Amino acid sequence: MGDVPYSEERQLQRVQQRAFDYFLHETNPVNGLVVDKTAENWPASIAATGLALSCYPVAVERGFIGRADAKARVLATLRFFRDSEQGTGAEASGYRGFYYHFLDMQSGRRAWRCELSTVDTAFLVAGMLCAAQYFGSDEGDERELRELARMLYERVDWTWALGRSRTIGHGWRPESGFLRYRWEGYDEAMLVYLLALGSPTHPVSPDAWTAWCASYEWVRYYDIDYLYAGPLFTHQLSHGWVDFRGIRDAFMRGKGIDYFENSRRATIVQQHYAHENPQRFHGYGRNAWGITASDGPGPTTKRIDGIQRRFYDYTGRGVPFGPDDGTLAPWAVVASIPFAPEIVLPTLHHWIEHLKLHDPYRYGFRATYNATFARAGAAPGWISPFHFGLNLGPNVLMIENHRSGLVWALMRKCAPLVDGLRRAGFVGGWLEEARTDEHDQRRPTCNSE
Repeated sequence: MGDVPYSEERQLQRVQQRAFDYFLHETNPVNGLVVDKTAENWPASIAATGLALSCYPVAVERGFIGRADAKARVLATLRFFRDSEQGTGAEASGYRGFYYHFLDMQSGRRAWRCELSTVDTAFLVAGMLCAAQYFGSDEGDERELRELARMLYERVDWTWALGRSRTIGHGWRPESGFLRYRWEGYDEAMLVYLLALGSPTHPVSPDAWTAWCASYEWVRYYDIDYLYAGPLFTHQLSHGWVDFRGIRDAFMRGKGIDYFENSRRATIVQQHYAHENPQRFHGYGRNAWGITASDGPGPTTKRIDGIQRRFYDYTGRGVPFGPDDGTLAPWAVVASIPFAPEIVLPTLHHWIEHLKLHDPYRYGFRATYNATFARAGAAPGWISPFHFGLNLGPNVLMIENHRSGLVWALMRKCAPLVDGLRRAGFVGGWLEEARTDEHDQRRPTCNSE
């Protein structure tokens, strides 16, 4: 357990369980798909579905769900993805092992003519691999579960997603081909590259990692040096599965830190920015911060306290360059707890006990709130009407990584992920211990006679 007083531990348990309840109740039990957000007639998100698969082991260990129920949910999900159509037709759910970002909750077909998403497929596959690590017995259904996870991962054609570039593309549409955006600049795509590098069937070259790192931006703000990415979630999502403590690639060896420490620094920068509050938004402070890609009260403009304010809906809010419209995301602070518990825990306490932003809502923290965007005098102002699976999943995983390290421990034994890290040039820490363990497993047993 984390080194926190009992009252704080109980608070974390409450936040974690309420977040998991989203996956308990917002999942189609027939196919395992998880709705993207709590809006009427909304489609499933493959990223939220992958997060659910990763959360089930945590939920079993914490007593939120029975092991048999969790296993049945995982199997239903994997069987759906095994059986769903791969192709360019209207009935397809995916193509070349990748899946469309949004799928119809009932049929599992592509929704909204959305893109085939590389990053969301990575989160889905990570969930499959995490569940496969947890359900590791020799029972027939657990063997089937692991075989399905392996088959679905090995089907993903990561080399195709490179196209003619050295970096991996964001996605593809059957109507128009590859999107013009590439995964360049530090962001949540670490997991994409690591899974692509570790693939036993369609691996990309280590040159792809080198090309991605070449697009990094190292910055200094508030006397803190770190690898820049504006939205807070970009410093968190890959860390839900990968324990970056003490392991370094060539870039981080050159900087003398690891990616875990980098996320800690980015988290502290967020708090400093909110305390400084350069745009003078209501409600910012040492215990009120967390700016990320998120839902918001716009698009609109309002004149508030003599200042014309522009408010956004869903956009990639970030620190310190913005955009910033006074919208804070409690879930993004929760997901930073392994990096900086000393500033996360007081913030959660402030939101839960003083602003009452958690307990009144079915799944705990809603996506965002904006104290500046006052509506009919309500405090703390505007609150998102929605919960998102992509927000609540990291809360379950990162609280558990802080409390017990369970997800990190499972994934440290995931051979393709370990291979991906090594091909990316990571060395040190637990990777060296894993190498020793592999060597010991290959050694012949000594005869004592």
